[in-house]
Amino acid sequence: MTVARQMEIRANMKDYLDRASAGEPIFVPRKGNRNVYIISQAEYETMQKAKRNAEYLMMLDQSRQQLETGDVVMKSLRDLRTME
Repeated sequence: MTVARQMEIRANMKDYLDRASAGEPIFVPRKGNRNVYIISQAEYETMQKAKRNAEYLMMLDQSRQQLETGDVVMKSLRDLRTME
């Protein structure tokens, strides 16, 4: 990981973007602890996929807990057909 100040980023934008595209995260410290990272699209998409997977697994775990505690609504096939 590279750490670069905003002034360095502005002066050498292409270089830093090329590094990020190659997989090297660029950390940019900012005033007020409003720091940012510059990362590649592939890295961003990987992070988003991991986030969605974690959310999905949490939802499945919650559903399993509801099933175990009996906090479910049971419907027969006949009931479902009448609901159509």
